[in-house]
Amino acid sequence: MRRRSKSFLSAFAALACACALAAPAPVHADGDDTPFTNLIALASQRLALAEPVARWKWAHHEPITDAPREEALLKHVEEKAGAAQVDPAFARQFFRDQIEASKDVQNALFANWRALKAAPEETPPDLAKDTRPKLDRLTQSMVSALAHVEPIRHAEDCPVRLADSVARWKHLTRYNSSMNAPLMRALSHVCASGGVGAVG
Repeated sequence: MRRRSKSFLSAFAALACACALAAPAPVHADGDDTPFTNLIALASQRLALAEPVARWKWAHHEPITDAPREEALLKHVEEKAGAAQVDPAFARQFFRDQIEASKDVQNALFANWRALKAAPEETPPDLAKDTRPKLDRLTQSMVSALAHVEPIRHAEDCPVRLADSVARWKHLTRYNSSMNAPLMRALSHVCASGGVGAVG
């Protein structure tokens, strides 16, 4: 059982490493799918932070869901979206997906730790001083990235193009397959028609 825990946690270490190598590149207005790649990288970086958040909540006996904080973030995002020429409803749905994907990761970790009856060995980073500032910086970057996605998210072939971008990004970063479901949830409303590739 402990071996399974180490394997599960190693997936997050691999993802964090991949995200560090996949910093978003500048977006060029040349009609390519770079905006998708940038957004995928940012969503993956945010998912990687779910692990230290979970470790802190576990250590401090805090629940995974924090509805008031979640709603405050969504309202903040809606305000930022308007200034960035992003549809506020799209921004709210996108960040709701980020929150739910992060909670999926945290719930999986909590379930694993309960099954093993063992706490994570590493001391978690301070949530307020370390992890949340990183999340805040990602929020700003993601709102900006959504502005570049807006012109192409209504295209009929958006889900296929998004899926192709995900596949290329995974290949380049040696992405760990254990994070497939959370990432798909995080990207599920990027396209106006919904879904990634054949996933509705």
